[in-house]
Amino acid sequence: MNDVLVGVDPQDLSIPALIWAADEAARRGLRLRLVAAVPSVHDRLWYDALAHQGAMRIRAESALANAEDLVRELHDGVRTATELVDGAPATVLRDSASHATLAVVGSRRLGRVGEVLSEGSVVVPLTAHADCPVVVVRAPEHTAVHPPTLVVGVDGSEECREAVAFAVEEASLREARLRAVWVWPRSLLSHGDVEEGLAERRRRLSESVAGCVERYPDVRITAEVLRGHPVEQLALTSQESLALVVGRRGRGGYTGMRLGSTVHGLLHHAECPVITVPRPEREGLDGDRSWADRTRSHSDRPAPGSVTRSALGAPGPGRDGGAKGRPAVRPPEHTER
Repeated sequence: MNDVLVGVDPQDLSIPALIWAADEAARRGLRLRLVAAVPSVHDRLWYDALAHQGAMRIRAESALANAEDLVRELHDGVRTATELVDGAPATVLRDSASHATLAVVGSRRLGRVGEVLSEGSVVVPLTAHADCPVVVVRAPEHTAVHPPTLVVGVDGSEECREAVAFAVEEASLREARLRAVWVWPRSLLSHGDVEEGLAERRRRLSESVAGCVERYPDVRITAEVLRGHPVEQLALTSQESLALVVGRRGRGGYTGMRLGSTVHGLLHHAECPVITVPRPEREGLDGDRSWADRTRSHSDRPAPGSVTRSALGAPGPGRDGGAKGRPAVRPPEHTER
C-alpha cells in the first residue's frame, strides 16, 4: 500500500480528479499510479470489434501520456507509473486498489440508475468494493474558505470510527481543522426528551473523536449535532469543505449492504470530493490497524508530534496547560443545531 491510484478515463479525462490525486501523492510522499482500462467490445462483428478496441487502446495510451505530463507540470518530484489494462473499468480499478493507499476517480454525474447499471459505471462499484478508501471528485475543493476545513460524518458505527481516524490524519496533512458532524434525523413522532437525546449524541460523538484528539493535538476538532436528513445536512456542510469523509456503511440500511444509503446520496449531491472509508479486513496482513495507521506505515511523512503547527488557533508548546515543549491536548468543541 504505497501508491495513490487514479483512474484515467480515455473518453473523458477528469482533470479535477487527477489534480486531487497528484496533490495527495505529493502530500503523502507516495507514488502516483495512473490506470486506464480498455473494456471488451461485445456489440460488433469480430473484425469491427478488433479495430474498435485497437482505437480505444490508442486513445487510452494518449490519455495516460497527457495525464502523466500534467502531473509532472504540477509536481515535478512526484513519482508516477502508468498501466493500461484490458477489462471493465470498475473491475480493473477494484483489483488495482487492493495494493493502494487511496483510489481516486472522477464522476460522470450519471443518475442513480446509470451509476448502478451502466457498463462503464465506476463510481458506485468501486466505492462499494475497493479494499482502500475511495475518493470521488465530483466537485472541486473549497480552498477559498478559511480556515480550511474537512468534514467527517459520525454515527457511532465501526465504519465511522475508521472514517474519523482517516479524516483527522488528512486534516493534519493539510493543516486544516476537522468538523465532526452527527446528523440526528427529525422524527414525526416525538420519543423522549429532546435535550436528553442531544446530550446522548454529544457524548457518543465525543467518544468517537476522543482518541484522535490525543494522537493529533495539532488538529483543531469541532463536534456538532445537526437535526435533519443526513444526506441533506452533510451536503450542506460540503459547500465549504475541502473534502467530506464518511464510512462505507453506517448504522442504517440492511445487513449485507456494501454501500450505505447516505453514501449513495452524497455521491450525487455533495459539493466537494467525497472520501469513503471501509473497515479494514481482520484477516489482512496489517491486522486490525486503522487506515490512518496503515498509511503512516508506508509514508515518509513526519510523526504527528512533529507536524508544523498552523495558525488555526491550535495551542502551541507550553500554552493552555500543555507541558513545556509539548502541544496541549484540547477536547473537541461542541455546537448543536
